Formats: sequence, C-alpha cells, structure tokens
Amino acid sequence: MGFFCFLLLLVFHFYLLLSLASGARNLSSSQQLQQEQSQSDDDEVGLLLAFKQSSVQSDPHGFLSDWKADSATPLCAWRGLTCSSDGHVITINLSNAGLIGSLHFPTLTALPSLQNLYLQGNSFSTADLSVSNITSCRLETVDLSSNNISEPFPSRSFLLSCDHLASVNLSHNSIPGGSLSFGSSLLQLDLSHNLISDTDLLTCQNLNLLNVSTNKLTGKLSDSLFSCKNLLTLDLSNNTFSGEIPSSFLAKASASLEYLDLSSNNFTGKFSNLDFGQCRSITLLKLAHNALSGDKFPVSLGNCQVLETLDLSNNKLKNKIPGVLLGNLKKLRQLFLGHNHFSGEIPTELGKACGTLQELDISVNNLSGGLPSSFTSCSSLVSLNLGHNQLYGNFLSSIVSSLPSLRYLYVPFNNITGPVPLSLTNGTRLQVLDLSSNAFTGNVPSGFCSPNAPSTLEKILLANNFLFGTVPSELGNCKNLKAIDLSFNSLIGPIPSEIWSLPNLSDLVMWANNLTGEIPEGICINSGNLETLILNNNLITGTIPRSIAKCTNLIWVSLASNRLMGDIPSGIGNLIKLSILQLSNNSLSGKIPAELGKCQSLIWLDLNSNDLSGSIPSELANQAGLVSPGTVSGKQFAFVRNEGGTSCRGAGGLVEFEGTRAERLEKFPMVHSCPSTRIYSGLIVYTFPSNGSMIYLDLSYNSLSGSIPDDLGTLSYLQVLNLGHNMLTGNIPDSFGGLKAIGVLDLSHNNLQGAVPGSLGTLSFLTDLDMSNNNLSGLIPSGALKGTQQIPELEEKSSP
Repeated sequence: MGFFCFLLLLVFHFYLLLSLASGARNLSSSQQLQQEQSQSDDDEVGLLLAFKQSSVQSDPHGFLSDWKADSATPLCAWRGLTCSSDGHVITINLSNAGLIGSLHFPTLTALPSLQNLYLQGNSFSTADLSVSNITSCRLETVDLSSNNISEPFPSRSFLLSCDHLASVNLSHNSIPGGSLSFGSSLLQLDLSHNLISDTDLLTCQNLNLLNVSTNKLTGKLSDSLFSCKNLLTLDLSNNTFSGEIPSSFLAKASASLEYLDLSSNNFTGKFSNLDFGQCRSITLLKLAHNALSGDKFPVSLGNCQVLETLDLSNNKLKNKIPGVLLGNLKKLRQLFLGHNHFSGEIPTELGKACGTLQELDISVNNLSGGLPSSFTSCSSLVSLNLGHNQLYGNFLSSIVSSLPSLRYLYVPFNNITGPVPLSLTNGTRLQVLDLSSNAFTGNVPSGFCSPNAPSTLEKILLANNFLFGTVPSELGNCKNLKAIDLSFNSLIGPIPSEIWSLPNLSDLVMWANNLTGEIPEGICINSGNLETLILNNNLITGTIPRSIAKCTNLIWVSLASNRLMGDIPSGIGNLIKLSILQLSNNSLSGKIPAELGKCQSLIWLDLNSNDLSGSIPSELANQAGLVSPGTVSGKQFAFVRNEGGTSCRGAGGLVEFEGTRAERLEKFPMVHSCPSTRIYSGLIVYTFPSNGSMIYLDLSYNSLSGSIPDDLGTLSYLQVLNLGHNMLTGNIPDSFGGLKAIGVLDLSHNNLQGAVPGSLGTLSFLTDLDMSNNNLSGLIPSGALKGTQQIPELEEKSSP
C-alpha cells in the first residue's frame, strides 16, 4: 500500500514536470509570436512612413495626420488603411484626399499583404513605379485615376511585375504613352482620358475590359484587337480613328464581347459593309458621331438578338429607317438614330420593338407623316425624341397621349398644327414637354396640372408657335416646374403671380410677346432658384424690383426693350453668378451702380438707350483678369449686330435662341430697326480659358458725363465697347491699348478732346472704329483698322 502510494506520487510529480515544461514552451511560443507581430507592425509602419516621406510633398487637409511613428492610434486604425484579421495592411485608400507629391511604389509594394491601392483624385505625379525587390508584389487592384501623371509609363512598372494584378485604372491623367505592357493576370485596364497616341500599345492578353476612350489615337483600327478573345467591354470612343471599320471586325471580335463603343471618331465607309457574324453576346453598340454612310443596314445586324442599346446617331445614313430589321430586335431598349439623313415615314414595323423599348431618338432627320398606330403598344417607352423633322398630324393626341410610361417628350421643329393637346398630361409621369417651333394655335392650356393631384411636370417649352391669349395662372399648380418657355408667341396680359411664386422655377423665358404688367416686388424671397429671366421685347412696365438681389443663382437677365422706369438696383451687385445683364431700350434713370463691379461672372453688360446719367463707374473693370468661364457656356444664342452706323441705336442685341426658327427671327421687328443687320447664332463659348474679363459693354445713347475711366483699358478680352451718344469729356485713355481683343470701338457723339492715343495702333483685331462728332485732333494711328478701309483723318469720318 505504501509502495503503491509512492508510485502514484512519482507519476503525479512526473506529469507536473511535463505540464510545467509544456507551459513554459507555450509561453515562450506566444511571446515569440507577439514579438514577431510587433516586428511586423514596426516594419509596416516604417514602410508606410517611408511612402509618406518620399511621395507626399503636401497634405493640405491633414488626411495623413495620424501617420507618424509615435502615433497613439494603432496601425490598423490609421486613416485610409484596412487590415486583415491577423493585423496586416491589405488596403490603402487615399482617394480624394487632396494629396500632392510624386509616387514611389517600391515602399508600398514591400508591404507583404497589400492587395488594394486607391489613390484616385489626388495630385500625384510619378517618380518610381517599379516594385520592391524585398518581397513579391501582392497587389490586385490599383486606381491612380484623376492625378497629374504626365510622363510616359516606364518599362519597369507594377503593370508587368505584379503577378496578381487584376484591375488597373489610370484614367483622367495626361499619360502620353510609354510601355503599357502587362501580365496575364490583368483583367481590367482603364486608360481613358489621357494623351495616348500609339495604337501599337493596344494589347489584350486576358483582358475582359479595355477602355482607351478620349485619347489621341489615330489611324485605322489595330489588328491586335482581333486577338482579344476574352473581351467583354471595348471602348475606343472619342479618339481620331479614321478609315473604314474592317468589315470583319465585329465578326472576328471576341465571342463574349458585350459592350463596344467606337463613337466620336472619324470612321467612314458604308454601314452596310459591316459583318456582325453570329453576334451572340453584344448588348451595347455605339457608332455615333462618325461619318458612316449608305442607304442600307447590314442584314447580319438582325443576328444581334440580345442587343439592348444601338446608337447610330450623328452619321450620314439615309433613305428609310429599316423598320423590319430593327423591329425584330426583341430586347432593344435604346435606339438612337438622330442627326442622320433618314427620310420617308416612320415605319410601322418599328413598333414591334415596343415591348422593351425605353428610349427612341429619331430627331434631326427628314422624316414626314406621323407616328404609326403600332406605337400605342410602347408601354415601356420613357423618352421619345421626334424633334427637327417634318412631322404633322394628330399623333400627339391619338398615340403619344396613351403612352403610360412616357416622361420626356421632344417634338420641336416640326409642322404640327392645331391646339396644344391637353391630353398629353393625362398620365402622371410626364416631366418634359417640348413642342416649340411648330404651328400650334389657340391658348396655352390651363389644365396641365391639377390643384388636387401632384404633378411631375418640370419643363413646358412652347416657344415659337402662334399661341395667343394670356398666360394661365393655373400653371402655378405645376409645383415641380423648373422651366417655362413661351417666347415668340402673341401672348398678352401680365405674368400671373402664381408663376412668380413657383418654388423650383429656374428658367422663365417669355421674350418676344406682348406681355404687360410689372415684375412684382418680392421675387426670390421664398426661393432663389431662378437662373434665367428673359423677358425682353415685351411691354412690361414698372421698376426692376429690389428683391432681384435675392435671386443669387441668376446667370442671364434680359429685360431689354420694355417700358421699365426707375433706377438700376444696386443689389444686382450681389449676383456673383450673373454673366449676362441686358437692360437696354427702356426708360431707366439714375446712375449706373458701382456695385455692378462686384458681379464676379459678368461678361455681357448692355445698358444702351436709357436715361442714365452721371459718370461711368471705374468699378466696372474690377473683375478684369478674375472672371472664370462656365456659367452660361453652351447656352444657345443669336446676336443681331447693328451695322447701319449712326442710324442704329446700340451695337446690337443678344437673344436666347433655344427653341426659335432662324427664319422667324429674321422677320422680327428688332432685326429691321436698323438699315443693316447681321445675325450670328450658335452656342456660347468663352473666349478665355481663365482669368478673363467682360467681353461686351454697351452704354451708348444715355446721358453719361465725366471722363472715361482708365481702368476700362484693363478689360483685355473686351470685344465690343460702345460709349457713343453720351456727354463724355476728357481724353481717350491711353490705356485703351490694353484692349487686345477689341473689334468694335464706338466713342462717337461725345465731347472728347485731345489727340487720339497712339496705343490704338496696336489693336490688331479692331475692324469697326467710330470716334466722329467729338473734338479730337491728329491722325488715327497707323494699324488701328485691320478689316476696313483706314480713315487717315478724323474729319473725313465726321458728320454734321
């Protein structure tokens, strides 16, 4: 018994020793792991700090403020970092951080577990895009888009060295090319919006997405693209490719190709020559904005039975629209055929595609007739654009009114007659209604919106028709209205207060009518959304309301050729977005407010033919060199230039021209108020990239006195300056030599004196100069007139 107890005690002691030894070993192992983890953390901290030091020259927003050696924040909690479950950095996301610097990749790729790198939206250039030689690159996703990369890509870069790389985005930089070779692991490569010009750089390997849109690629399509067997998406749009698209290009393309965009190039040749092959996978095909021609479509296009989007707009296709072929594309959702030369009637067979069709654009062609009754089955149609054709008939009320999903209806510039169909608003979905430049008669319908039901209507565009009567106050029920254009009709009466009170109204355009009444005091008190206020050429009376200063989003104000009185509110100077201010041909009095010099975007100021007095404020030039382009860029306009000399009042008139036919404008009285006029039309394009100035200033036919401010000479982008027919005194400022863009300069019919400054001889664009009827002396400087006959002596241009 004693021996047995001794034996048990010995065994227990043996196991206790083993347990203590095992515990000691486990404790030692745990400490070692902790030490290794700590060492690993220290290594990764060091690499990240090395990247920050070598690559980031400026961090204006303090995005990396916790990236420091003595940071109290744990590594995995540093801003922009994501770690794995075992504490290693796997993602760095510094997108849109505002960082400035030059990228050094070796320190980043030395991070042993880094898989994702997002640096888009910064100002990085490149210093070293090679990878670390310490550890193998584990990167899978790299996004360097929207930076300042402008150097050719080096031959030794991460593109070729990272064996796990799957997705790379280098878009929106200024990369001119270089070595863009990559490994077989890469699946997606976005090089769009760069300066790449070498088509030999276009290779595929295993890519399923290649986007090289908006570059400088020229010549014919590269044969290397025929070997792209895995591509799902290929985007070569917005380049300058030319020649014919190889007839077998689409047939030989990847059998899996789903998205092909070749739009906005210079491709030519007959569209019918293209062979689409079996076309089993293509869902989107864009060939818009090229020069494809012909009067037939390729029959093989009918094989594209999964096609959802077909864009052939802005080409030179003609003859009839192939309704049978297109109608048999049973999954078609978007069809764009606008801006071609199609003629004849809209084919009935096209209505067979209505089961899925959501967008149809056949605008700007030579189509006639109406919309076939087969389109009543277009229950999914959301947007319909039939504008700029020769359509007529009652299809709006009989067919279009029955489309339950329609939200956007564009039928401008056609030949539709009769009253505006009220049935168009029977559905509750319509958001945009554009019927401008037709031949509609009768009243503006008062029942567009019900006071008892919410309305989605956002735009009513009925310009350039033959409508009469008053503007219905019931339009005030359309609480979501953003734009109303009733210009170029024969409307009378005041603009209802209900319209001025619309909470979301941004564009109020009713010029060239016979509207009366006043602009109410209190506009923009409850809402400052108004952007364009264009009411010129009416019979509006009263004063300009002081509350216009609350309309802080205004960019274009035209109240010219009305019967306004009173002064110009100084509060207009608060409108920092205001680009165009036209108040000419009224009876405004008082001084020109110096506060107009605070309008930071003002490029066009026309106050001619009023009763303004006092001096010209030098503050009008305060924004010289500070104006940035943009606020009215792209707006459609027409400028009626007066070329009849002293028999014309003012330099001309600028009018909004969005929905008006040119032939209608040519018959308008304002065009014939001057013996000789010329009409220019187009889209507003700024003449300066930045740091611009006013481009048009007309203060003629007022009672302004005093001297001409020297500061006006700093308006270096001014093209028209008309100060004629005032009571100005003093000398012509020598600073006018700084008007380097001036084309029209009229200082006539004042009391100016002294010699003509020699600096005018440096104005190389000056073609129209009138300084007659002053007390000037000397000769016109040699070179002052480039486009017209020089006048050697002032007296020869003077008139009694």
